[in-house]
Amino acid sequence: MQSTAQLPVIGMDIAKNVFQLHIVDAETGEIQRRQLKRAKVAEFFSNRQPSLVAIEACGGAHHWARTLQGMGHQVKLLPAKHVRAFVLRDKTDALDAQAIWVAAQQPHIREVPVKSEQQQACLSLHRIRAQLMKMRIMQTNALRGLLYEFGMVLPEGHKKLLQSIQGELAKAQQDNRLCDVVVLSVQEQLKRIDAMQDDIDRLDKRLAAMVRQNQHMLAVQAIPGIGPLTATALIATVADVSTFKSGRQFAAWLGLTPRQVGTGGKTQQLGISKRGDTYLRSLLVNGARAVVGRSAHNSWLERLLQRRHFNVVVAALANKMARTAWAVLAKGKAFDSLKWNPTEAAAT
Repeated sequence: MQSTAQLPVIGMDIAKNVFQLHIVDAETGEIQRRQLKRAKVAEFFSNRQPSLVAIEACGGAHHWARTLQGMGHQVKLLPAKHVRAFVLRDKTDALDAQAIWVAAQQPHIREVPVKSEQQQACLSLHRIRAQLMKMRIMQTNALRGLLYEFGMVLPEGHKKLLQSIQGELAKAQQDNRLCDVVVLSVQEQLKRIDAMQDDIDRLDKRLAAMVRQNQHMLAVQAIPGIGPLTATALIATVADVSTFKSGRQFAAWLGLTPRQVGTGGKTQQLGISKRGDTYLRSLLVNGARAVVGRSAHNSWLERLLQRRHFNVVVAALANKMARTAWAVLAKGKAFDSLKWNPTEAAAT
């Protein structure tokens, strides 16, 4: 296989129907700009010598990356926000393809790993689950707000609301504060919420089954604060953790390290950068919040809480979880609870 430096570079701007290519002849320097219909893309690349095809990491990019790799080409997926800096003047398909071609040859831009079909399938379950969770929250909030207009104050939280709403409805009917037509409509709303919860539970079971079939997911699930949701999302999102040189670099990629601002030789550290995958970062932070909330007395977390704000401790623990996950995956070793919490190990 040829090295990437020896391959001709093709910048390709993908779309639903019309694809734009930007090619520069290595010998003559001639610029070729071509438009291809979607049905002709595979035929074009099947008849072409192996090349380095650069694509913006957007919708459909991983599918085309796998297709082109199967034809013998090398593919470089680039973050869209990094490509945007190389777009000159107006934004057109031709200029987008040119910007992709230029960005592909910048050594400082980290490429996006190509995901397999299994990884994309796992992330699809996560996206569906997140949408159902959002819809369920909307339904319960609407229900809480509507009944508040009739003097019924329901507790926050999905489980607490379902536990108390039937008794509150019966009491309101008995006191003639709620007419029958509203009660009937509320009961129908509750059935819709229960149906959404059933769908969410089925997705959780499918994700849990994926964990049992994947050794990497089982390995990171042993880390405190990482459950089936975080384990599946982490492994599916990070195609190859060995591309990161250290655990800190991995945590920085997730946006869990301090943002730095420097001028005149002075550097100031701010809050976490919040770059990278928002969904995966939120899972890690939520897992860290659960661990901090149930931290045992006299543990290292308890002592840290005495010196720092709760949210600072949560962010620090999420950072530690990310670094530990990198160490487990990159070094191929099982999670070591003694290294995770050496102070308690010394006490025992």
